[in-house]
Order: sequence, then structure tokens, then C-alpha cells
Amino acid sequence: MPVVVVESPAKAKTINKYLGDNFTVLASYGHVRDLPPKDGSVDTDNDFDMLWEIASESKKHVKAIADALKDDNELILATDPDREGEAISWHLQEALTARKSIKKDTPVSRVVFNQITKKAVTEAMANPRQVDMPLVQAYLARRALDYLVGFNLSPVLWRKLPGAKSAGRVQSVTLRIIVEREMEIEAFRNREYWSVKTLLATPRGQEFEARLTMLAGKKLDKFDLENDTQAEMAVQAITSRDLHVASVEAKPASRNPSAPFMTSTLQQEASRKFGMGARQTMSTAQRLYEAGHITYMRTDGIDMAPEAVVMARDAIKDRYGAEYVPDSPRVYKNKAKNAQEAHECVRPTDMTKDAEALKLMDGDQRKLYDLIWKRTLACQMESARLERTTVDIGSKDQQVMLRATGQVVLFDGFLKIYEEGRDDVVDDDDKRLPQITQGEAMDKRAVTPEQHFTQPPPRYTEATLVKRMEELGIGRPSTYASIVTTIQDRDYVRKEGNRLIPEDKGRLVTAFLENYFRKYVGYDFTADLENQLDKVSAGDAEYKEVLRRFWRDFSAAIAETSELRITEVLEKINDVLEPHLFPPTEDGGDPRLCPNCGKGRLSMRTARSGGAFIGCSSYPECRYTRAFGPPDPEAEASAIPPEGKLLGTDAGEEIRVFKGRFGPYVQRGEMTEENKKPPRQGVPKEWPPEDLEMERALMLLSLPRELGPHPEDGVMVWANIGRYGPYLKHAASTSERGGTNANLEGIDEVFTVGMNRAVQLLAEKIASRGARGQAAVPLRELGEHPDAGGPVNIMKGKYGPYVKWEKVNATIPDTIEPEDLTMDQAVILIDERAAKAGKKRPAAKKKAAPKKKAAKKPAAKKPAAKKPAAAKQE
Repeated sequence: MPVVVVESPAKAKTINKYLGDNFTVLASYGHVRDLPPKDGSVDTDNDFDMLWEIASESKKHVKAIADALKDDNELILATDPDREGEAISWHLQEALTARKSIKKDTPVSRVVFNQITKKAVTEAMANPRQVDMPLVQAYLARRALDYLVGFNLSPVLWRKLPGAKSAGRVQSVTLRIIVEREMEIEAFRNREYWSVKTLLATPRGQEFEARLTMLAGKKLDKFDLENDTQAEMAVQAITSRDLHVASVEAKPASRNPSAPFMTSTLQQEASRKFGMGARQTMSTAQRLYEAGHITYMRTDGIDMAPEAVVMARDAIKDRYGAEYVPDSPRVYKNKAKNAQEAHECVRPTDMTKDAEALKLMDGDQRKLYDLIWKRTLACQMESARLERTTVDIGSKDQQVMLRATGQVVLFDGFLKIYEEGRDDVVDDDDKRLPQITQGEAMDKRAVTPEQHFTQPPPRYTEATLVKRMEELGIGRPSTYASIVTTIQDRDYVRKEGNRLIPEDKGRLVTAFLENYFRKYVGYDFTADLENQLDKVSAGDAEYKEVLRRFWRDFSAAIAETSELRITEVLEKINDVLEPHLFPPTEDGGDPRLCPNCGKGRLSMRTARSGGAFIGCSSYPECRYTRAFGPPDPEAEASAIPPEGKLLGTDAGEEIRVFKGRFGPYVQRGEMTEENKKPPRQGVPKEWPPEDLEMERALMLLSLPRELGPHPEDGVMVWANIGRYGPYLKHAASTSERGGTNANLEGIDEVFTVGMNRAVQLLAEKIASRGARGQAAVPLRELGEHPDAGGPVNIMKGKYGPYVKWEKVNATIPDTIEPEDLTMDQAVILIDERAAKAGKKRPAAKKKAAPKKKAAKKPAAKKPAAKKPAAAKQE
């Protein structure tokens, strides 16, 4: 009974159904070995020998496979059909050989399938091969390069740029793309321009809009109407003339469907239509693939298997009619950057099944499958047939000309089910026009001038960033999601809405790398290195030679930075970012002169936390600081100076607001030798310190507020604002430890809450303490987990009912009533929740254990004491 190894338990479960009891299917849970995160894991002095280590979490999975091979002396490696999958198979073969679990007579084969269906799996088993070593060597080269950059460049960053984190080979180049776009936006200066629209009516009273295209006999360019005066003159020129239809031109047009999905276009479209990030898209697609619903989702290819094309055409005919099927199949081809990753497109395995037919319970899976299914069918449908109409309306003296455009869909074709999204809104001129005849007089209903300003280039979304990486040749299908995720996890980039914005750390790292390692964050260099790796995977280049060429120059660049001082680095970055940090002033003065002391020079500084700011060179005499970036006059005017912002006086004492180490606070009076601790109170985060007024400052300084003695015990009840927000305290004093604290709903309630409300809240807090230790009672007990054991229950939650098994809590969809939920449905929900949370799915993991225990029970009981020791020695 051969042992088949795949990456995930979900994939193992699906494949086990197709192979039956004649095979033992186990999961490796991804990579089993990696380079230890320490110096020397890639030995540059010994021809780039690589030191591999089995991860602690992977040891039990490797042992499970090794134990299975004791009884079944045949190994079939069935990991994913790409470079990473090939590498996992190679690692498993190497690790099992090192343990002597693979012997000289152990048959080892490699099988690949692009989809997890019975037919694909059966065909793959009938056509085994050996591990593809060129593909493995491309993986080894990439892994070594990433290690060499990370473990040599990152320490330089830590030493020379406090607060910076690690630097990755491709991540740093991707970060540069985002930073450069942000600098374009900051350097952008908008330009005003005007347009004129006219609401016209036909002799039959049907209204439509036309825009001014010609004035004074001259064709208007975008910036010809520069201001409201010129726009008003254009309005007068239109209103003072009679208008007639000069020409009506109708042209047939057609629109063809987009190609089926590959990895990058799937990520882009999921982002546009659902706001799904690259990682979320790939995680969801992975689960669809493992369940056998779609083909492999990491691919550069857009071609479709002939049998899939036939299946798609049949499905279109059955659902929408023969008129939607073109006479001949559509063929899509692209020149993939890496033929080894150019599998078939991402498509459904069964074209006849839409999302409804599959009964997918997970919302993300349902949406993504529906997107893939519609795009795949649409790519084999007839083109949409349109009629585009252009109408020119002008005056008899030809001084004024207006144009109206529109289109009519004559046959919807593929548009019946799918239309590709767009990254940026464009004017399609797709309005439908009324019946218009040449020579007809047009009635002017309204003439409207419109002011416009040119817009800066938009910030990248994850979708447009992946598109840009693809255009530059940076990254490959298996790396897009991890690259985009990593730069966010390192706090180099933040996501606001759907847009990516570089953080201070990200800008500084990019400035540093562009100055001291310019070659290695170059787009052409990175793309060329990717091409070299593709040649390795194709067997056309030797991977160690690629490493030698890279290391020779890179190690020299690292050595050149060893003598750099932090102050030298910061001053260099000051110079590089000077147009951004210190733009010219309106009066022509020195933009780097400190506005506070008028003597010191402004320069960029870094805090230990890693944040950057602008400070004065005369520190500590001058404590002027401002946020990193160009000066903001409005922010500067309202900013709190180092000496505090004076709000007013009360009883002869100044009331000021300060920015302190632990946040903003208000203070009464000055700190002197006699008065070292003047009254202070923190400003809650809900109240911006720059906008704080005297009245609110005095309210804060009146805290803590006495409500009076508690009616039951006479102990004082207080209202105050603390570290975690507004609260009540029932104690002799606010500084007293113990007592009872109860949260208040908002800041305002601190100043308005009465004794009755306070007593109620304190009583509820005491009651909740008593109930805290009680176990929750299930709404319904489903029984023992069929695979892993342990009770599966339906519980009542704050946000609705959920399924609980051990530490996994899975929400029950609104479409399922809790009383109707079956154990099978519950297990699916538990597995999907565990996968979403990044946990290994325990149900499938534990499923294999009983098998082994049952098979080895007699043998295991005899040497019970020796087995753990033997395992440790291995």
C-alpha cells in the first residue's frame, strides 16, 4: 500500500476519496525543512553549501511519514505542481533518506496534477516521474539569494538606521515602487481647467448632454479654458447662438471578453470587486483547489485544456443558448515568464457547476468561485455587439461646436454574465442617446461651466501593485501575495481603505537602499535576476554560478558600508529627501532654519521606536520638533510647542496643554522648585489636544470627581478618566488599591453620571465577577468529533450561535438554522475556521493517528519505554 504525501490535510482528505483504501495519504503541512535563521546557513566560503534544519513543528509529520514507510515501502510525492511543490518533495526525499526511512529498494516517484479531480489524480498516478532537479535548483538559488540579502543587509540597516527592520530582496524593490509613487503624489501640483456642458433637447422634447469641443472656430484642448472668466465667455458664446445638428455618425463596434484568470489577474479582480487582499485571495483559492473545485491557482498561463474548452462551450449553450457560443473556440496564449509555472489558467474543474450548485458555505469561497466560474465561461462566449453614435451640434457661423456620444448594446454576448473591473474610473461615453436627425434645431435647456483640477497619480492598491510588479518582471505567481503581505507586516507600508501608503520607516529604508545599494533595488537588476532563475528552472543555467556572480558584487557593497556612521547616513538621507522634507519657503528664506530658535538647522532624526521626525540641531536648548515629511502650515499653527500651548488663566494660574512622553496632558500653573508636581490630567484620545479649549481643560483638571458616599456602605464613589478610558471607582480614595471599578460608556459621562446610575453599574460589575467562572451551557450537543474526538457543541455567542470544538469557534452562517446543523456541516465549519486562523486543521491531523495506533498496537506496547528514547536519538 504506497504512501502518498501531499502538503495539506484538506488535500489529503480529497485525494484519499479518489485513491481509496489501497493508498495511505499523509500531509507534510507545507515545507518540512528550512535554513536556520542564523549566520552560516549558506556557506559562501564552501561553494554555497546550505545547512537545512527540520522545523520543530514538522518533526512529527516527518516521523508519521517515516512510520508509514516501515509497513508500506513505496513513496509517492504528490505535492503542488510548481517550484515550491517540487522543493517540498525534494526536501521530504532528502529528510527521509537521512533518517534511513528511504532504503535502496524503496521506490520513490513524483506525480503532479493541475486539479484535484478523480480523472486528474488517476492519470497522474499512471504517469509518475522523478523529482525535477532544475526546478529544485531554481528554488535553492532563490532561497539562498533571499537568505544572503536578508542576513547580510538587515544587520546593516539595524546598525545604520535605528528602528528599521529587515530588508528582503524583492520586498525592498516592491517597497521602492510604493515610495516613488508617494513622492510623485507629493511633488504633484494640480492645474485648473474648465469645461462646458450643455443640456439640449430635440424637437420631440428628449433631453441629452453635449460638451463644448470647439470655440471661435478652434478645437479646444484640455487647458484652453484656464479660469472662470474664459469659461463664462464660452457660456455666452453658446447661449448667444442657435444650434443645429451638424452630423450624426453611428458605427458598429464590438467588445471581446477578457482572457481567463492567471494568478496576478485573479488577485487584481478580487481586489477590485471584493476588496480582497492578495493573501486573502490566495488563501481562499487554495481551499477551493484543495476541495477539487478549481485548477491550480499559482500560474502564469492563460491557456485552457481542450476538454475544458469543450465543457465551457457546452455549459454556455445549455444555460444561455447557442447564439452565445462563437463558431470556433477562443484560444488564449501568453508568453509566460517561467514555463515551469505556466500551468493551465485558473478555472473551475466542472463548468456545469456554479457557486449555487456547489453549496459553498464560506462567503469568501462562494464569491471567489463565482468570479472564476463567470470569467471562465465569459472567455468562451460571443463578443458583445455595440453601436457607437457621435453627434456634432454647432452654430451656423461654425464658431461653436458641441459633441454628444453614446452607445447601444445590440447583443450582450459575454456581458450577460461578466464584465472586467477597472482600477480607475473612466468616462466611457456609454450613455444612450435619443433619436437625433442631421439638420434638426436643438433647444438649449441649460449651459453649465464646470471647474476641474488635474489629479495626482493614484496610490497603489494591492491589485495595481501586483499589476505593476508583473509589468516590471518582479516576482512570480507564488510570491506576489507574500511580498505584498511582508512589507505591511514589517510596518513599512500601511493600508488605508484599499490604498497602500508608505510609513516613515519604509521611506527611510528606501532612501538608504537607493543611496548605498542602488543596484540591488533596481527594477532592471531584479527582473534580470528573476530571468536568470527562470533559466535555472528550465535547465539552461547552473544555479551556483548565479549565486557566485551575485555574491561577488553584493559582499563588496556590504563591506563598503562598514565604516559608515549613523550621523553620516542621516545627513545623506536629509540631502536625498530635502525636496520632500524641506521644500522652498514662500519668502525665499532657508527652509532648514529652525522657526523656533532661528539659529539651529532642521534635520531628520530617528527615535528608538523607529519613527522619524524633524528636529533642531540646537537640541536640548531648542526642543522644536515636527512630524516627518514636508511642513504643514496649518498643522504648525495649531501644533503644541515644546513649552506647551497656553489656553488661558484661571484664578491667576496659567492653564496649558503639553505633549508628554505618555500622551498629551493639561497642567495648572508652572513647575517650580516649590511646586514640583503641579496639577495635571491626561487628555483623552477622543479630544484632539490641538483643538482643546479652556472650558474642557478645566473640566479635566477638576478630576477625579466625587459623586458622594455609596448608600450601602458610605464609602466614596468617584468618576475619573484612566489609562483605559472613563470609569467609576468605589473606594476611600482614587489612589487606593482594591475596591470596585466599573467602566463608563463615554468621556462625557464622567462629568454627568449620577449616584443611582453609578450604584447600578458597580452592582452589575460585582455580579459579572461572580458569573465569570461558570461554564457556558451549550444550546445543543452534536456529539463527539468523528475524526479527532472531543465534544462538538452549538453555543450561544454575543454575535450569534457558533460551533465549538476544543479551542476552535466557528460562526454558523445565517443561511443555516442552529437546530438544523448536522455534524458533517459542523466539521466543515471547524476545518475552515481553523484554516482561516492559520491553525493546522486538527480534525485531519488526528485522523491519521488512529490508523497508525491500530496498525502498530501490539508492537508499540512491548518496548513502551524505549520508543521515545529511540525517537530522540534520531
